[in-house]
Amino acid sequence: MTPEAAALLAWYDVHKRSMPWRDVGNPYATWVSEIMLQQTRVETVMDYFPRFMEAFPTLADLAQAPEDRVLKLWEGLGYYSRARNLHQGAKQVMAEYGGVLPRDPQALGRIRGIGEYTAGAIASIAYGVPAAAVDGNVIRVISRLRGIRENAATPSVKRRITGEVLSLQPPERPGDFNQALMDLGATVCTPGTPSCEDCPLQGLCDAFAAGDAEDLPLLPDKRPPRLLCWDVLLIRSGGRILVRQRTEAMLKGLWVFPMTEGHPAEKQLPAAVRRLTGLPVKGLRQAGEARHVFTHQIWQMRLWLAAADGDAAPHAPWRFVTEAELQSLALPTAMKAARALAFDPAAWAPLP
Repeated sequence: MTPEAAALLAWYDVHKRSMPWRDVGNPYATWVSEIMLQQTRVETVMDYFPRFMEAFPTLADLAQAPEDRVLKLWEGLGYYSRARNLHQGAKQVMAEYGGVLPRDPQALGRIRGIGEYTAGAIASIAYGVPAAAVDGNVIRVISRLRGIRENAATPSVKRRITGEVLSLQPPERPGDFNQALMDLGATVCTPGTPSCEDCPLQGLCDAFAAGDAEDLPLLPDKRPPRLLCWDVLLIRSGGRILVRQRTEAMLKGLWVFPMTEGHPAEKQLPAAVRRLTGLPVKGLRQAGEARHVFTHQIWQMRLWLAAADGDAAPHAPWRFVTEAELQSLALPTAMKAARALAFDPAAWAPLP
């Protein structure tokens, strides 16, 4: 075992974070947790993971579940393509692998929604197979430890970092080693100013010796998210509210209220709503604003209330739903403020 691995694992055995998906010997649970943890804080996943596993305790349960139910359990966790891919991947495992996740990282990588990182995590953590699992935390730790002062986003540097992980990883504890790297990056070797005084690798770290740990890893500047302006319309008829299920790639499968882009003048909204939904509306009035930040977009939303004028049926795929029906549908977090108004009597008075 290398000195780096020995020091890191000794630290991990004392300081590892307690999580409900760790040390359970369940490849399916490892898979679910790793998908949830992508671009999501551990504290958030700690709330979602037990509920999801209670609803779908086995891979077969997940594969047999309706997509709407899977998305509902994922509601608020974000990045919903993860849930759809996890669901489709479970069906694929049932069909092609007899319901058992394979051990081999290459075979795992052929399953829907499992990329190189997730394949390495499942293989090493659940099966003890030597494999790298390189995420942002690992890139940061290895870049500092080995003094990698090149753009860590380039394929060649990523391959170098993966090679470094494999060269350090002890074959007898590959899963613990990968998780130790992740924990170190999350709690000690953090972005910006790391806590080098608490690091078990301090005496072996190139960046600590050079005094430039704060500058590593080298990463390209991120593009600022694009600002999009939306009008979100809550349209009621007979105590029901108008919604549709999205088919667009972003937020696919989730339910939303009518949305028009660009913040047109108020007098133009009724015509825009009619083109969108097929419904004439009356009593239009603004009920507030909301803002939601995605990775690449920011939605700045004006919220409007209106009543359907007459008995015309909306165009497909729009449909009116009751309050109970709305509660059963999966809505994105971006619709949280609008959802709170949908059946709030104080917001609607005196609209019909």
